[in-house]
Amino acid sequence: MKRLSVDDRQAVRDWGEFYPGLMNAVAVDDTESRADRMKRIARLESHPEEWFRYYFASWATCEPADFHRRATRRLLEHERWYEVRAWSRELAKSVRSMFEILYLAMTGKIHNVLLVSSSQKNAERLLSPFMEELESNPRISNDYGVQPRLGSWEAGEFTTSGGCSFRAIGAGQSPRGTRNRSFRADFILVDDIDTDEECRNPDRITDKWKWIEEALLPTVSVSGSYRILFNGNVIAKYCCITCAMEKAMRVDTVNIRDKNGNSIWPQKNSEEDIECFFSMFTTAAIQKEFYNNPLTAGDVFREFTYSKIPPLNRFRFLVNYGDPAPSNSKNAKGSYKALFLVGLCEGKYYIITGFLDHVTNAEFVDWYYHTRDFVKDRTQIYNYIENNKLQDPFYEQVFIPLFVEGAKTRGMIGIIPDARAKPDKFSRIEGNLEPLNRLGKLVINEAERDNPHMLRLVEQFMLLNAQMKAPADGPDCIEGAVWIINQKLSQLSPDSIKIGERKQHGKRF
Repeated sequence: MKRLSVDDRQAVRDWGEFYPGLMNAVAVDDTESRADRMKRIARLESHPEEWFRYYFASWATCEPADFHRRATRRLLEHERWYEVRAWSRELAKSVRSMFEILYLAMTGKIHNVLLVSSSQKNAERLLSPFMEELESNPRISNDYGVQPRLGSWEAGEFTTSGGCSFRAIGAGQSPRGTRNRSFRADFILVDDIDTDEECRNPDRITDKWKWIEEALLPTVSVSGSYRILFNGNVIAKYCCITCAMEKAMRVDTVNIRDKNGNSIWPQKNSEEDIECFFSMFTTAAIQKEFYNNPLTAGDVFREFTYSKIPPLNRFRFLVNYGDPAPSNSKNAKGSYKALFLVGLCEGKYYIITGFLDHVTNAEFVDWYYHTRDFVKDRTQIYNYIENNKLQDPFYEQVFIPLFVEGAKTRGMIGIIPDARAKPDKFSRIEGNLEPLNRLGKLVINEAERDNPHMLRLVEQFMLLNAQMKAPADGPDCIEGAVWIINQKLSQLSPDSIKIGERKQHGKRF
C-alpha cells in the first residue's frame, strides 16, 4: 500500500473537516417533483448569481461585489474572450472562476477545460476543488446527475458524465493534442502562473511566456468558441500577468481598496480587518500583493549612511520639520504624519530623531514637545510645519488651537509655517536628497537605527520611484528640513560662526 505523504495526510484531514459542512450547506429537497425541479433549474440557469449561491452555498458566504458581477457577465456573455483578472489577494479569484467554469460546464456551454499553473502539483491543487464539488455536492448530483465517470476520474484529469473534461497542466508541460472527442480546449484558466523566484530572472519569464503563446494558447480552435482567463496579481514589473495584459481583450485590475481608500469588497473584508492584517506586513509586501504595485527597493535610494551624531551643541541650529496629514485618526489607509529633527554639522545633514506614523492631530503636536525635550536647550531649534495653500485653513483652524492648548501646561512651542510653493514631490526628493545620500552627506543617527519610525522612513526612501505609488511622507519631511537649513545658511553673514565648529576659549583656572 502506498504510504501517504504529509501533504496527502493534511488533505485528508482538511476534507474530513470540510465534507460534513458541505453536506449540511447543500442539502436537497427530496419531496420536490420532477416538474418543479426542472423549473427551478431553468430559473437558476437564467440567473448565474443565484446559481452560484444555490450550488455553492458552502463557498458563497459573502455577497459578491460589483466587480465580481461585472466580470462574470463579461465572461459568460462572450463566446470568444481573453481577459486578465489582476485582482488583489482576498478577492476570491480562484473561487469565482470555479463557479463560472462549473456553471458553463453543467449547462453544456464548454467541453474541454485546461487549468494551468506554475507547476503540475500546483495545477492539481487548484483543480481539486472542482473535482471534490463534482464528486460530493448533492445539489449538483441531484440536478445534473452523478458526475464521476468510470475510467475517467483521477486527480489532475477527469471527465464528467455530461462530457466535459478537465485537465491540470504545469507550466512547460506539453498541452498538444488536448482534445475531448471533437472538442479542442474551449476554456483555459491560467491561475497562479508567476512565482517570486522566476520573476527575479527575466529570461525565465520570457521562456515561460513563449511556452504560453506557442504551446498553450494555440490549443483552442481558431474558428470555434474559447474563453481564456488569467488570474493573478502583478507581483513584478515583468511577469506572465503583465505579458498577458498586453494581449488580452480586457484587463480588470482590482485592488483591495478602491480609489477612495475604502474596501472594494466590504461584505467580506472590513476596514478593521484590512488594517489589522496589514499591520503584520511591510509597505512593499502590501503594495505587491494587495495593490498590483510591485515596488523595487532601491530605484533611487539604495543604501544609507549611519553614524553617531555629534554633540547637539556642535550644531549651529536644528530644524524640526513637521509634515501633517489631514486625517485625524490612526487609520492606516490614510497618509502618514511625519516630524523629523535635522541638523547640519561639518558638511553633513544628520537625521537625528523623529516620528513617522498614522496618528491623531493631538499626537502629532505632542511630537514637537518630545523633540524639544530631547534637545534640552543644547542648541536652537526652529520648529516648522508644512502649510501649503491646501493645508492653510487646516493649520489655522486645527493646529494653532492645539499648540495654544499645549502651551497652557507644557510651554509655548514657536511654530513657523512653511508656505513655499513646492515643486513636484518626487523631483524635489530625488534632486535635493539623492546626491547628498549618494555622497554620504545624509546621515542617519546610529542610535535610532532600530527605531520603528526611522525604519519606516528608510523603507519609504527605498521604495521611492517616479510613479510615487508608495507613501513618501517621511522623505518629503526630510527634504523640507534640508531646504529650510539651506535657506537659513544662505542668510548668514560670512563671518558667522562656522557650522560644526566651536569658538575656542582660553583655559579657565
